[in-house]
Amino acid sequence: MGKVGAVPNRRLASVRGVPATSPPGRRARLSSPGTSHQPSEAREEMRRRLRNLIEGNRVMIFSKTYCPHSTRVKELFSSLGVDYNVLELDRVDDGPRVQDMLTEITNQKTVPNIFVNKVHVGGCDRTFQAHHNGLLQKLLQESSANDYDLIVIGGGSGGLSCAKEAAILGKKVMVLDFVVPSPQGTSWGLGGTCVNVGCIPKKLMHQAALLGQALQDSRKFGWEYNQQVKHNWETMTEAVQNHIGSLNWSYRLSLRENGVAYVNAYGEFVDLHKIKATNKKGQETYFSASKFVIATGERPRYLGIQGDKEYCITSDDLFSLPYCPGKTLVVGASYVALECAGFLAGFGLDVTVMVRSVLLRGFDQEMAEKVGSYMEKHGVKFLRKFVPLMVQQLEKGSPGKLKVLAKSTEGPETIEDVYNTVLLAIGRDSCTRKLGLEKIGVKINEKNGKIPVNDMEQTNVPHIYAIGDVLEGKPELTPVAIKAGKLLARRLFGASLEKVYHTLFWPLEWTVAGRDNNTCYAKIICNKFDSDRVIGFHILGPNAGEITQGFAAAMKCGLTKQLLDDTIGIHPTCGEVFTTLEITKSSGLDVTQKGC
Repeated sequence: MGKVGAVPNRRLASVRGVPATSPPGRRARLSSPGTSHQPSEAREEMRRRLRNLIEGNRVMIFSKTYCPHSTRVKELFSSLGVDYNVLELDRVDDGPRVQDMLTEITNQKTVPNIFVNKVHVGGCDRTFQAHHNGLLQKLLQESSANDYDLIVIGGGSGGLSCAKEAAILGKKVMVLDFVVPSPQGTSWGLGGTCVNVGCIPKKLMHQAALLGQALQDSRKFGWEYNQQVKHNWETMTEAVQNHIGSLNWSYRLSLRENGVAYVNAYGEFVDLHKIKATNKKGQETYFSASKFVIATGERPRYLGIQGDKEYCITSDDLFSLPYCPGKTLVVGASYVALECAGFLAGFGLDVTVMVRSVLLRGFDQEMAEKVGSYMEKHGVKFLRKFVPLMVQQLEKGSPGKLKVLAKSTEGPETIEDVYNTVLLAIGRDSCTRKLGLEKIGVKINEKNGKIPVNDMEQTNVPHIYAIGDVLEGKPELTPVAIKAGKLLARRLFGASLEKVYHTLFWPLEWTVAGRDNNTCYAKIICNKFDSDRVIGFHILGPNAGEITQGFAAAMKCGLTKQLLDDTIGIHPTCGEVFTTLEITKSSGLDVTQKGC
C-alpha cells in the first residue's frame, strides 16, 4: 500500500504512511515533543498534523496494538472491505501526549478513537452502534464534496458564536435562520431570543422602570419639580426596537466580515448531509455540509385553552407591542413572568400574576418568596393556586378588553375578571420537531423536544451537533450558548492561542439614552510565564467599584486568563466583558463594539 496522510518532514513532527501487517489497514507514524509542557507553537503544530491525518483519510483510527477494542474496530472495517489508516499510539515517540491532544480535540480519553470522512464517530461501542443502525455505512458512502464544512441552523447567540469561530479557523460556513411569526404575527431579525425578545429588551425596559423609581427617589435627594411625570410606552418601544435593529444589522455585518454565508430561510434535513432551506416566499434551496450544528432555541408555550393563541401575547410580542398593554394579567410564575410583571408595574400599570403552584419553581424557595413579597409591596398583585380556563374577547382595541375565566387548583372555585392584556409566561418548547431530525435518525426527547448530547455536544448521529437551549439537561442561558458555540467550533476545527487583552464596551443602560458609545474600557494584564495569571485589572465604566471588588478576590486566588475564559458571564452586565476578552493590545485590532 502507498503512503497515506504523508506530509513533509518538519522540525517538530513528521507523519508518514507505512504498510500495515495485520489487519490490512494503513499505519501512520507521528513523532512530536509532546503536548503537556511543550511550547504553544509545538502544541499547535501537533494539532495541525493530527488534523491532517483526520482530514486526509476516509477512515482514521487512533489505536493501541494491545487494545482488544481497537482490534475489534479494525476487524469491523476489514470485514466491510473498507481501507483505513491507523496510528498506533503505543508505537509513536510521544503516544501519551498525542492521546492528550486527541482528548483536547474530541473530549474522548480512550482508544480506539475513530473518524470517518472527517466526522468523529467515537470509540468501539459507538462505532458498532453506528454500524448496526446504518449510520456508519451512510458516512462511508458520503462524498467529501459538500457545499460547506459546517452549516449552523439557528442564528441566535450560540449559533452565531459557533459559525464565526469556525470561519475564523478557516472553514466554509453557512448560517440558516428563520423566525416563524408568533400567533400574533410578531417576528424579528438575526440574533435569536436574547437580542430580540429576551435579555436585551427586557433589561432596557427594566431600566426604564428603574428610572421611574429614581424620579421618585430624587425628591428625597433634593430634586424639586412640579410637573406631572408619566411614561410613554410608544416612545420607549420605538427606542428599544431601534437599538435591537442596530444589533440585527451588526450581526449580519459581522457574519459578512468573517466570510459566513447567511440565508434567511427555514432549515430542514432531507438526508444525512443535505438540508432544504425554505424562504418566506416558499422557495426551496438545497445545501450540503460535512457537519451541522443545531442551535434553534425555544419559543414560548401556550395554554391549550379557548382563546389563548387568538387573544393572548407572550414575551415574543411584548417588547414590540405597539400600544401600552394597560391592565395586565401575567400567567405563570417563571422568572420571565416575574421580570415582565415587575417592569410593567414600574410603569404604573395594574398588574396581576396568576400562579399555578409556587413562584420560581426550581429556585431557592426562601429567596423566591422574598422576591414575591417585595413585588407585592411595589404594587404587583398575586392570584395564587389558579389556572386559566378560557380567554374571551369583549372588545377589540389597542388594547381591547379580555375576560378571563380561571379555576382553583385546590377545589371547584372559579373566578373571572377583565383585563386589557393577557401575557403568557408558562415555559418554552424546543424548536426541534420540524427540522426533519427523524429522517436522519437524530434522537430527541419526545416529551419536551430536547436533544440529548454527549460531553462534546454531539448527538447520536456523529456529524450532527447541538448547542444552546435545545440541549437536554443543560442551562438555558445566553452566555452558556455563546461559550459552547465557540468551544465546539474550536474542538471541531482546531483552536488558537491568545495572550493579554483589552476592549472598549457600551453598557446596555447607555444605549437607548444615547450616551457615548465606546468610552468604557476593560483591560487585564497577564503574566505570560505564569500560566497567564492575571496581575492587573482595569475597568472604566458604571459600577466599577463593585465589579473590581469581586475580581480582586479572584485575583488573590490565582485568577488566570483561562479561568476567565471558562467563566460563564452574567448577561447582560458590564462585568461580563471580562469573560469574553479576545483582542490583544499588541495585535492592533479594532476593539470598538458593534453589538451586545
